[in-house]
Amino acid sequence: MKSKLGRTLVIANPAAHSGKGAGAADFVERFLQSYGNATSGFKVVRTGRPGDARRHASKAAGFDTVIALGGDGVIHDVVNGLMAVPKAKRPRLGVIPMGSGNDYGRTLHLALNDPMASLGQVTNGTPVALDLGEVNGEYFCETCSFGLDAAIALDTMETRTRNGLAGTRLFAKSGYRILSEHSDGWHYEMRVDGGPRKEGREIVFACQVGPTYGGGFKICPEASPVDGMLDLCRNVRIPGRAETLALFTGARFGMHAGSSAVEISRFSRLRVEFDEEPPAQVDGEPLHGTAFDVRCEPGALEVLVPNSFEWHPDPVRVERPSVTEGLLGSKLTGKLRGRE
Repeated sequence: MKSKLGRTLVIANPAAHSGKGAGAADFVERFLQSYGNATSGFKVVRTGRPGDARRHASKAAGFDTVIALGGDGVIHDVVNGLMAVPKAKRPRLGVIPMGSGNDYGRTLHLALNDPMASLGQVTNGTPVALDLGEVNGEYFCETCSFGLDAAIALDTMETRTRNGLAGTRLFAKSGYRILSEHSDGWHYEMRVDGGPRKEGREIVFACQVGPTYGGGFKICPEASPVDGMLDLCRNVRIPGRAETLALFTGARFGMHAGSSAVEISRFSRLRVEFDEEPPAQVDGEPLHGTAFDVRCEPGALEVLVPNSFEWHPDPVRVERPSVTEGLLGSKLTGKLRGRE
């Protein structure tokens, strides 16, 4: 029987999710050893220093599937490594989300920090060509932002190991502190899709492939990784401090989108120039500069998605993927449970 994943390379970060990535990598290795028909040969590599994931992925032309096991930062590096492989030889991507934010895992509707379930989803997944963003030559699979919201994201990276918080709670704590201390933003000028120049002072300026950043904040609630466009959320006026904090709270559920202080739009390409270097992040990793060219690359990378993926060709509604749904696939599980 032909394997579903073909020749498979697993790139795992053992330090992910406060060290739980090591056990997840061991589980994946044991699973693939036990179920020989899942692949037609596999290799597991564990990262040890920054850049390892990108380097391994960039040399993966001989594989059919590359599975990234870790948080959004490792997934980001694997994506950039894969994009260095010529398209005709580029493996498809599978994701086992093991991190504190897991925003790309949320977009893919994968089980989070549950390697048994998410490995099953990948093994039974359907390859779908998904969009990527690119900023100054660096690809991103979920988010790129500038200014205060980027400062919050970067602050979470620095404080994660000190206070024991993770994901949404950590992002919220950093956000309330930073927004309370800073409210003026950074002045910028931008041009979107060749249109007229616009200027403003940034409180939020987020370019999204998928809907969330910061561990589940729905900054661009309607963003889609298959529409060939990026979504931009930016403030169009400087709200007062109390309103800013209220907007930040509402963004957890996408409620900020109805505010007159915020504009959400879609674009293919934009250029933004800041008077001084702002905090900037790409998939949670630091980004430096004062001028940024951001564009969408439609359908750039094949990604294995579960049947519960919102933009699957034949989606199945699953609120939270279970272990059984991960291992057997949503449709088969539904039949076993009498849903179909």
